[in-house]
Amino acid sequence: MDPRRPVRGAPGAGGPPRRPRGFTLLEVLAALGILAIVLLAVFRLQAQALSMNRESRFHTLAPHLARSVLKERESAPDAPLAGGEGDFGAEHPGYTWKITVEPHTARTLGAEISADLRRIEVQVSLDGGRLTYGFRTYRFLRE
Repeated sequence: MDPRRPVRGAPGAGGPPRRPRGFTLLEVLAALGILAIVLLAVFRLQAQALSMNRESRFHTLAPHLARSVLKERESAPDAPLAGGEGDFGAEHPGYTWKITVEPHTARTLGAEISADLRRIEVQVSLDGGRLTYGFRTYRFLRE
């Protein structure tokens, strides 16, 4: 290398001027904007996945809880099946249940048999009714 020859890019070297290395403010702002949009989309997706997971867990667990509370109330030896409401305690926080028992008349069965027919509705709710599950069944109950 000839020491008298100017370095390319240096002032007076005759080549294009050398640009300083790095990013401009505009490039950094554009990258931050794109990153913010992507992170917002990922956050929304994660929040939606958590919500769907909670709903899916409820719709899986609620039928089991409803049937178990009905079975528990039916098998109580001290009293006939009657309506009521309550919660599932610390094992299932936020879950509540309600049972209603009403007489039901069926014209096809006749008045004598139909007098013992009861319509039972069981409802399980989560977070004060935000999610609910219910079913209706019929039983012959002698009083």
